[in-house]
Amino acid sequence: MSKKYICATLLVSLLFTSCGAYFNQPLQPTKARLGENTTKNKILDGILPIKPTVVGVYKFRDQTGQYKMVENGTSWSTAVTQGATSILLKSLEDSKWFTPIERENVSNLLNERQIIRSTRQEYSKDTKKDQTTSIPPLLFAGVLLEGGVISYDSNIITGGSGARYFGAGGSTQYRQDRITIYLRAVSTSNGQILKTVYISKTILSQGISASLFRYVSLQKLLEVETGVTRNEPTQLAVKEAIDKAVETLIVEGIVDGLWKPRGGQATVDALKERYAKEKEEASSTALLDRKLEDRRGKSAVSVSSGMSEIAGDYSNSKGHLGGSVAYKIYFNKPMLNLNMGLGYFQLENEQAFKDDFIAFDVNLEYNILPYDDFTPYVYGGIGTVSNTNITNPLFKFQYGLGLEYLPMNNLGIKVFGEQNLLLSDKLDGFVNGKRDDYYWRVGVGLNFYFGKPYKRVKSVIFE
Repeated sequence: MSKKYICATLLVSLLFTSCGAYFNQPLQPTKARLGENTTKNKILDGILPIKPTVVGVYKFRDQTGQYKMVENGTSWSTAVTQGATSILLKSLEDSKWFTPIERENVSNLLNERQIIRSTRQEYSKDTKKDQTTSIPPLLFAGVLLEGGVISYDSNIITGGSGARYFGAGGSTQYRQDRITIYLRAVSTSNGQILKTVYISKTILSQGISASLFRYVSLQKLLEVETGVTRNEPTQLAVKEAIDKAVETLIVEGIVDGLWKPRGGQATVDALKERYAKEKEEASSTALLDRKLEDRRGKSAVSVSSGMSEIAGDYSNSKGHLGGSVAYKIYFNKPMLNLNMGLGYFQLENEQAFKDDFIAFDVNLEYNILPYDDFTPYVYGGIGTVSNTNITNPLFKFQYGLGLEYLPMNNLGIKVFGEQNLLLSDKLDGFVNGKRDDYYWRVGVGLNFYFGKPYKRVKSVIFE
């Protein structure tokens, strides 16, 4: 799902993001171009090393053994590029923090150097000239980089929606895959693993379609269909993950003192601060890009307005608007709170009953997803209801459910629905049958939170 719940948010975003592909359909061949850029925001922008580190990469390849998924039969094409070593070498070169040397096909390099020596020796012998046959020595790596693409998870989430009415309609579909890479730096002097980093990247496939199928006259049928599908290139996803892994390796190496940037300690401190913020955000981001953060204070005032409708002994009930105010107190964790509320509303059965009421409620409320922007919640409790004269209050139980959205810290927008079950049949002033009276209430409201929210929540997948 999601920004948060992909089942809701992605479906809306597909209608807009896919439009870019729809209105830029390829109608003619294009010329070769420079490769696309990937990562937009880089921590290391403008920060260079005192001296680049010589590194060697023997292999950095696909270790998943995953093949492309096809609807029918078997595909022998791999799902992940087999040239990840070349991508890593390019990232190392572009970072300007490393001097990569050839090690993947070092045998070819050694053979070519042997050919050079042999040729020089033959030339010197034939022309009887004193020419040296030596060539400059090969650079040796102080650090080896190892690792690879260790996971490719297909269809971690799929979904779509559509509607059709009298032959006209449309639909959207999406699918998300995920790749994971590990990159480690190994010292060639003693074999110590200096640093290991772990990066993941999702791959999005999405499509929209619309069609019309309708008879325009008795014997004339109109059929129209259009659509577009957009698949994020796997190679670019691998490149972005590798670029991020190289950047993270450099930053963590600076933090641990493995290599030093220009600018001295001031640059190191600024870099540490930026990286700490990114690391804190990453630690509070769960699977499916859910940002987990406590954005509520320790207490809140809730103001709401809604429609109330009685289900009593008379027929033809009619709903009326009412309002309520409540005060919430949260316990140690933001999942559970105790709230006390006071409400005013009107109940009516046409041509039979109509009266104004005041209700006092005490509820326990449980937030199902307390660290998300969208938070479903359920609640239940006890209370009293009486007419505005506050005579003969009637006891009741109430329960309900709702959904709260937090556009910013300490402010929530909620929608809810609840049922109020009375322990009496006298709410409408008429006792009839064995069933007690009850009434429904649905509405919207605002929650104003007070107090400083907790910091970001560390995400653990299997908790």
